[in-house]
Amino acid sequence: MIYPNYDVIVVGAGHAGCEAAASAANMGSKVLLITMNMQTIAQMSCNPAMGGIAKGQIVREIDALGGYSGIVSDKSAIQFRMLNRSKGPAMWSPRTQNDRMLFAAEWRKKLEETTNIDFWQDMANGIIVEDGRAVGVTTGMGISFRSKSVILTNGTFLNGIIHIGEKQFGGGRTGEKAATGITEQLVGLGFESGRMKTGTPARIDGRSLNYSKMEEQFGDENPDKFSYSDTPYLTKQRSCWITYTNQAVHDILQEGFEKSPMFTGRIQGLGPRYCPSIEDKINRFSDRERHQLFVEPEGWDTCEIYVNGFSSSLPEDIQYRAMRKIEGFENVKMFRPGYAIEYDYFPPTQLSSTLETKLISGLYFAGQINGTTGYEEAACQGLMAGINAHRKINDLTPVVLSRSEAYIGVLIDDLITKGTEEPYRMFTSRAEFRTLLRQDNADIRLTPLGHEIGLATEESYNRVKSKVVDIQRVMDLIANLSIDPSEVNPWLNTLATGELNQRVKAKSILLRPQVGIVDFINASATLKSAIESLQVDRLVIESAEINFKYEGYIGREQELVDKMSRLEYVKLKEGFDFSQVSSLSTEARQKLSAIRPSTLGQAARISGVTPSDISVLLVHMGR
Repeated sequence: MIYPNYDVIVVGAGHAGCEAAASAANMGSKVLLITMNMQTIAQMSCNPAMGGIAKGQIVREIDALGGYSGIVSDKSAIQFRMLNRSKGPAMWSPRTQNDRMLFAAEWRKKLEETTNIDFWQDMANGIIVEDGRAVGVTTGMGISFRSKSVILTNGTFLNGIIHIGEKQFGGGRTGEKAATGITEQLVGLGFESGRMKTGTPARIDGRSLNYSKMEEQFGDENPDKFSYSDTPYLTKQRSCWITYTNQAVHDILQEGFEKSPMFTGRIQGLGPRYCPSIEDKINRFSDRERHQLFVEPEGWDTCEIYVNGFSSSLPEDIQYRAMRKIEGFENVKMFRPGYAIEYDYFPPTQLSSTLETKLISGLYFAGQINGTTGYEEAACQGLMAGINAHRKINDLTPVVLSRSEAYIGVLIDDLITKGTEEPYRMFTSRAEFRTLLRQDNADIRLTPLGHEIGLATEESYNRVKSKVVDIQRVMDLIANLSIDPSEVNPWLNTLATGELNQRVKAKSILLRPQVGIVDFINASATLKSAIESLQVDRLVIESAEINFKYEGYIGREQELVDKMSRLEYVKLKEGFDFSQVSSLSTEARQKLSAIRPSTLGQAARISGVTPSDISVLLVHMGR
């Protein structure tokens, strides 16, 4: 059999691999997606949910650029919640609870509908490297596939080891074997590798739970969605539930500490700081009497439950006994125990801003191989790796998102300039410009770019242009419409804010901290009639309100972006020898030589590089 040559080969069909394959293929590249199991494409290996704090913004950004994660999430959602509504709009973060099986099925359907993607079920065990360039992969069957570029999205499979108490066995996910060969080859080529750890809770039988002892967690009354396209809104939702551990649970778990691979040293890799195992929680926070658990259904038509917050690598009998002491879990039945998994990763400072490796041209890393954790973080890396692999082989300029353009830009910049020694998770606090990077304006920020590079559709681009016009129409109306005191004073009194003494513009009322635009519209017949005449949707109205209320903050952040961007455009010459700049501190010379930033802006964000070091570089460059 003669195998075709490809433009891009993607190794791994998790969230990063799926977005990488889809983006490269939709831009015109001929793509081969290699996976060890065609039945687990886009599997939600951990919790059946998408989005959350900052992660929801990333899903919206992927959608705005033309990726598929938002569409697939909407089509498989069983609940939608906008988190952090009590805080400012920069903190609002969309999240869906998803049907695990439907999510994977929708992703596979999207990929199979993409004519430029071929599939191959096999283990990729080596990269074909010629003259310092990746030109294909070899597989366990002894087959060689040739390509112009390769994207590795191996997830937790590289030399993966699963731990349950004192038991350990090779695997990249429960019931699936680990991937071997690639780490050893890359280390031989000069790459640095490390070990990381993550974990997952037990899966249990929802029919065995007593929900009357738990707190019900409903979805939003008027659920939103991720995608800016015409995906459906939820018309019905499934509830989640909240319960708590207690001292009896903690006492039983502590019995297993002597057999815990975390505490006996059998696990060498660092686990995720912000999603610790239950044994790690009760060890680190011994003063806490209880820990919150989220009881999450795995889909519309299954009794399987995911116990969010009870990740564990303790012996299965300890896990089971402890669970039965949780309120509502007295008669729990377990489908399978939780486990920890340890795997290889490659410190991401070995990558350029396009996610291409510095050592091997045409070789890209995306997802957990770079030390990140989370579906969303993986998916956005896959998207950007696919975009840049396609553009490189077509001699097009790379696409690099700045920290002021997208959370995706923050994530990639953090990885390549700071690296990570523990699983990296995105938070809104990691972004300097989060008022600019809101979930409601991701399409305005990024769809024009997605359209320009041939990924976002013409329909998406036109939709964004119309949205921008509609937001301005709403803002103009509110700025110019006068409101009579008699119409709104009774309502203003209920908000404990001052009455009007004369007619004023609607904008001045809206700017009061107590006033929300939805309630204002309902309180003022004049405003309601005027808004209805514009025939715009509620998301446009919401965006107009945010623009008004946060105009000052947005303006100040934009001024700061303009100042900082001056360094971003100062390119450092490729091959620049930092070791020869004697005025730099020793630490700066070491860090700059190791990471090799491409701009002064990147250099300034490297730990250990001081403002005086940047000044030295500016002088050295004649600035």
